[in-house]
Amino acid sequence: MAYALLLQAILIPLITSPIAYLLGRRYGSKASWFVFAILLYSTIALLLSAQTNPTDESYPFFPASLTGSVVLGSLGNFGLFLDGVSVPFAVTIYIISTAVALYSVPYMKHRIFEQEGVTHAEGSEEGPKETPRTNQRFGLYMGLYLLYAAGMVGTVLATNLIELYFFFEFMLVPSYFLIAEFGYGARGRISLMYLLWTHIGALLMLLSFLAIGSQTNNFVFLGMGAMYAPQIAAYLIPWIVFGLIIGLFVKLAAFGLHVWLPYAHAEAPTPISALLSPAMIGIGAYILIRMLTLLLPNAYIEIGLGIATWGVITMFYGGIMALAQDDIKRLFAYSSISQMGYIIFGFATATQLGVAGSIFQFVSHGTAKSVLFMVAGLIIVQAGGLRSIKGMGGLAGKLPVTAVCATIGFLGLLGFPETNGFQSEWLIFGGGLQLGSQIGAVAASWLILSALAVISTIITASYALWTMKRVFFGQLPVALSTIKEGSPYMLGPIIFLAAVTILLGVYPGLVDTPLFATVTHLLPLR
Repeated sequence: MAYALLLQAILIPLITSPIAYLLGRRYGSKASWFVFAILLYSTIALLLSAQTNPTDESYPFFPASLTGSVVLGSLGNFGLFLDGVSVPFAVTIYIISTAVALYSVPYMKHRIFEQEGVTHAEGSEEGPKETPRTNQRFGLYMGLYLLYAAGMVGTVLATNLIELYFFFEFMLVPSYFLIAEFGYGARGRISLMYLLWTHIGALLMLLSFLAIGSQTNNFVFLGMGAMYAPQIAAYLIPWIVFGLIIGLFVKLAAFGLHVWLPYAHAEAPTPISALLSPAMIGIGAYILIRMLTLLLPNAYIEIGLGIATWGVITMFYGGIMALAQDDIKRLFAYSSISQMGYIIFGFATATQLGVAGSIFQFVSHGTAKSVLFMVAGLIIVQAGGLRSIKGMGGLAGKLPVTAVCATIGFLGLLGFPETNGFQSEWLIFGGGLQLGSQIGAVAASWLILSALAVISTIITASYALWTMKRVFFGQLPVALSTIKEGSPYMLGPIIFLAAVTILLGVYPGLVDTPLFATVTHLLPLR
């Protein structure tokens, strides 16, 4: 608290975003190092805070003279809270954001020059020269990027329902403009669809928050000494749960509410896809875990079986649709839907194993899917915009480092031993089987759902290995005979996140030790 590290981790990226914009206008892509430094510092601040876990920082919204008002007093304080549950989400978001900041340099050069119609012939042998117009675009991208990263982490650290809603909506604004300004295809229509879907989900969530706050006369839901079990009118509970589940399942892209995701993630610039898919959509799971375990524990257990069924359907749907894709980014987008099904199934069990696995799955999916989206972006840049898997093949001989990292990413997705995906999936399945091992019809249902969840990994393995075969093995197309590895800006972040995928598979205690220490207090043994 003495150094307000959590506040620094949020506030510094927010207040330096205009500086990033101005530096980008002046120095072009070189200003990415400034964005990298800001995010690296914010990541370190989070990690230092995690050493004194839990960490609680609280600041008044209004001067003391105004908080005597009933309305203003009920709002409570602006707070930031870090514990074993929020650490995996917040640190994963900032680690990925920091790595992608460097990766963005060559990719956004490619994309911005493409948008501005600048060709290689117009520049030097090292590539097109940056111009005042392209520098302005770099500046816009960098400023929005910092706001987006800070908004995501602010959502995870928030202790107040109104504050949480603010950050939740706040992160949508820069992500909308990043897709609208730098995306592909019908980016205007797609970014608007993305904004409308997620905004409607956020409004449903807000209605539930207002109902909780009005019933308890307190909007502070989380923090040291701030946890409570509110007395909510029984007739309101189903409506509150409905608003939370539907609103946040839009963010999680659960089956039936997923329509926006394949378009937004496929057509966003790849660095943003590497944040949208691995980092942002899983935040919905964090909020649901917090809301249901702290505020509505009885309803949480009652709806578990239905939510788990929805999760299994999402697993199968996303995996089958991924198998049918030819566009590599669209394949990864549908893969993310499937992976969110695992997260949904895990927290639906309301067991210590299942919820811990669900949170760990956010981390494992985050590192593995970031690697895969960045690999896709590297191929797009190096192959002149190629996205069709049919046009690829034999790339392992030309891109050996990229191929190794892609293999690690795919193995992480399918839960191969010694990757973090294995650690998270066995916890998730363990939670389901723990309920299935009991006696009764409900236990039998859990056993069937758990078996189906395990079977769904076959589909994940199918699209993962088949994509690897089609992209990196076989005959190299003549059109790709001159392709070569990407720059260190691209390869460095990919290698780093691939290494993290292995590291957390070999040493899962880095995540699950503090995680279980917190989850055991949130959930009774079932």
